[in-house]
Amino acid sequence: SPCLSLSAPQLFIVALAFAYFSKALAGSYMKSAITQIERRFELSTTHVGMVDGSFEMGNLLFLVLVSHFGARLHRPRLIGVGCLLMAAGSFLTGLPHFFMGRSADHSLEGKGNRPRWPTTSDRIPVTCVKDPSSHMWIYVLLGNALRGLGETPVTPLGISYIDDYARAENSPFYIACVHTISLLGPVFGFLLGSACVRLYVDIGYVDLDSVTISPKDARWVGAWWLGFFISTALLLISAIPFWFLPRTLPKQGPPEGEGPPTHPHAIQEGLLELDGDVPPSPEDRPAPIHKGLLQSLKQLFGTPAYLLLLCSGVLRFNAVIGLFTFKAKYIEQQFGQSASRANFVIGALTLPVLAVGIFLGGLLMKRYRLSVFSGALLSFVTSVVAFLLFLLLHLGTKCEHVAVAGLTVSYNGTAGVWGGDEAVVAPCNQACSCPLEAWDPVCSQSGITYTSPCTAGCLGSSGSGKATVFHNCSCLSHFYPEGGSTSVSLGQCPRGNDCVRSFTSYMAISVLSSFINALGGMPGYMVIIRCIAPELKSLALGIQAMVYRALGGLPAPVYFGALIDTTCLKWASTRCGDRGTCRMYDSNMYR
Repeated sequence: SPCLSLSAPQLFIVALAFAYFSKALAGSYMKSAITQIERRFELSTTHVGMVDGSFEMGNLLFLVLVSHFGARLHRPRLIGVGCLLMAAGSFLTGLPHFFMGRSADHSLEGKGNRPRWPTTSDRIPVTCVKDPSSHMWIYVLLGNALRGLGETPVTPLGISYIDDYARAENSPFYIACVHTISLLGPVFGFLLGSACVRLYVDIGYVDLDSVTISPKDARWVGAWWLGFFISTALLLISAIPFWFLPRTLPKQGPPEGEGPPTHPHAIQEGLLELDGDVPPSPEDRPAPIHKGLLQSLKQLFGTPAYLLLLCSGVLRFNAVIGLFTFKAKYIEQQFGQSASRANFVIGALTLPVLAVGIFLGGLLMKRYRLSVFSGALLSFVTSVVAFLLFLLLHLGTKCEHVAVAGLTVSYNGTAGVWGGDEAVVAPCNQACSCPLEAWDPVCSQSGITYTSPCTAGCLGSSGSGKATVFHNCSCLSHFYPEGGSTSVSLGQCPRGNDCVRSFTSYMAISVLSSFINALGGMPGYMVIIRCIAPELKSLALGIQAMVYRALGGLPAPVYFGALIDTTCLKWASTRCGDRGTCRMYDSNMYR
């Protein structure tokens, strides 16, 4: 009907913008929850990087097929199917929470005159049977891959649908509106992550007053699952409008005084008739898609500028994905911030600045009509400056090691870094038969953290819950004069004021570096478009997206995670004695 013809394009643009927003929110929320997933499923950073990279596996699986055949099918409904698959993926990702039982018991009873902790006499049974829930992380991986699969049709089919049926002068504006709305997704995704991880994982099932750990504790697991169900609801809502949109639309009419549109897709769909109702001749009909593909690829990869930009883009994309995936984890470990605050500063400070940088980069290209050379030069200069700031960021802003007896400081007060569980054994606690893998940190008034009350040599306790205090700790005598305090309190010792100032400097330089890097993003993107033949643009951008995902988005979280694992000083242990997640890292090596 005429009403539908007039309203459908606008409805499609609004629906696509909301779908972009929802998928970006779901993807960024996954990044914000990565540390919580690592702790909840007792995974190494390498494994959790593999879980995160599974999104690219699902996306690459059908990217070529969807791009090839999607334009011939009902594109709005294919996008709707994609949104439903993304919703199913988000739902599957959060579902294991309800089948895993309660998280580790972090309540500690301080009754009696001796604290209760396991000792080496509590041996792991030889025939220990792993809890079936220990493999639940596979469902998170599959859910993330399913979400990647669902995202496959959204971008190529959505943008091509707008471009096919909008006027040439309106199409860039509509596409820019969609991308602008999508930039809000990561902001809200990280803010949602900040809110969810502030809540305890088993909220509603446990008495929160009995939980003895704080959000800054390395054992804290937030309500990581909650955000995935919120993402599911948004993605389900975003799928609804696409089922009511037509397969094709009339091409928007030209301004007054211009001839009728002759858009090739409109001719193919029979929406427009040629003069005299004569069908197009075979010469005018589009050639089969497969014909000339090899020749086009040869021509494309024979363009030196395109190859150079593609290779440099892969390197940049690797760095961006690795940093984006583990930045919150870095802030937690390096500056002692909670996961909630780390996600908040990323969502509230870094991501909006990135959006402004991308917008201003495009504005510079338009305002000064930069040539290909000028655009490439701007992209190169901003990349170099951002890289130098990045080096300053990680080499110049740091916090000293947390003083942990046996790990970063010896029991006699000598500073250093020691790896391995055996380092926590000293003459002052040797008779206590302490479990070497335990991580129940306690803090002394001297600012020294001990891995557990047992390794501090404590003999008694008072109070209960978070107010538990351990007394008569024999290992504290090395750090106190005779007659000084020999008591410790629950939790890791807080960092000093110098670390707070370093964190402020880190965020300031990080925001500046992100802005400068984003400023050259759009010029670099336009250089790729302008340095190749017009008929190869779609293929070039498709190849670029596929290469970036295959060589950047997929491997970067895995090898960045593996590098982070090499800096671990203290590993947790699973119920059957296997290596779990890392509790503490070497700060200098981590940088």
